[in-house]
Amino acid sequence: MTPGPKNLITDVAGLRVGNASDDTVKTGVTVLVGDHPFTAGLHVMGGAPGTRESDLLAPDKTVQQVDALVLSGGSAFGLDAPSGVADKLRDMGRGFAVGDQTVPIVPGAILFDLLNGGDKGWAENPYKALGMVALETAGAQFDLGSHGAGTGATLASYKGGLGSASCVLPSGHTVGALVAANALGDATTGDHFWAAPWEIGEEFGGRGMAHAIPPGLPGTKLASHNANTTIAIVATDAALDQSQCTRLATAAHDGMARALVPSHTPMDGDLIYGVSTGATPLTNPVEDTLWLGHAAATCLARAIARAVWHATPAPNDTHPCFRQAP
Repeated sequence: MTPGPKNLITDVAGLRVGNASDDTVKTGVTVLVGDHPFTAGLHVMGGAPGTRESDLLAPDKTVQQVDALVLSGGSAFGLDAPSGVADKLRDMGRGFAVGDQTVPIVPGAILFDLLNGGDKGWAENPYKALGMVALETAGAQFDLGSHGAGTGATLASYKGGLGSASCVLPSGHTVGALVAANALGDATTGDHFWAAPWEIGEEFGGRGMAHAIPPGLPGTKLASHNANTTIAIVATDAALDQSQCTRLATAAHDGMARALVPSHTPMDGDLIYGVSTGATPLTNPVEDTLWLGHAAATCLARAIARAVWHATPAPNDTHPCFRQAP
């Protein structure tokens, strides 16, 4: 497997990503939107998820495609971000046709970033406006680290952030991952990343393999704070139906477990969306879907490490950045 030309989820043709941040609040929103509606599934493994329209993504539901997906900070307040995206999409004429009405389908997921040193004393919920801005800025290129939904993200030891990675399979299919890494656990062990075995080139610093796994339990944030949750999207141009997208998301959780230790805890709302643009047919459905799942997990592990690697400092941070550690 080799990375796509941008090493971003937007290497899957037809997908765009937009970020919006509020540096005073230390939070933000990230939107994935397609040139056309795309098929999406969802798999949740964390114990404390927060979502909008998640039931709609089950394979037996009527609507099989969505117009956008939203990753947001803000805990429950962030569930207002998809409303801003939906309003903008409706203005653009995008959405599910019901009689003479158009209803954009915009599922979303949130992470908890309310205890990260930002000023949360807003007079009005900022997330609807942030969702609108994120959609307006959507493009093929976007920033990683302390941007969008990763603006105020933290891990046990360091700042988290927004990460992305991609790969191209021998079958010709492209797979990409997008993640807001904000875990109870950690992405690093000493000066190495847990995801080190999967690094391509020096995409997160060329840190190499750790020589030894430290004894005892890994570091975590205070579990009582519940200030966690890693939310992600894995996408492909392979033609998958909604049940296959759900399986893609399920397989990708292996990548989260490879890169974050511990992961999927009762205090994390860890979840992954699986997305297909449907552009490239499967030539061998059984074998192709096997390798697509493996690629999704690998891309997600790399994306999580890239999120931490690209994080940048800001005033009143509660956590240092990995690249500034002594």
